[in-house]
Amino acid sequence: MATKITPLGRRILVKRVSSEEKTAGGIFLPDTAKEKPQEAEVLALGTGKDDEGKDVKELFTVKVGDKVLISKYGGTEVKLDGDDVLIINESDVLGIVG
Repeated sequence: MATKITPLGRRILVKRVSSEEKTAGGIFLPDTAKEKPQEAEVLALGTGKDDEGKDVKELFTVKVGDKVLISKYGGTEVKLDGDDVLIINESDVLGIVG
């Protein structure tokens, strides 16, 4: 998916990886009963400028395509080409998966 959003500063655009739709016992869960997954894929990195305009892009600890764990309630949800994506601060990334 080609992104039409470029996050600013030290922000990252991510898409949540879908969670299981049924329990181990085979019961299907409605969307309202599911927790939002904490695993996401990095779609785009911010411009890499700090508050004073200094270029800090090389300091990003993730790269596009990485699978990451993110905080449960961090970020701002937006629609992009019909998909729900999040713009989060790099500090909301808890770790890289894999």
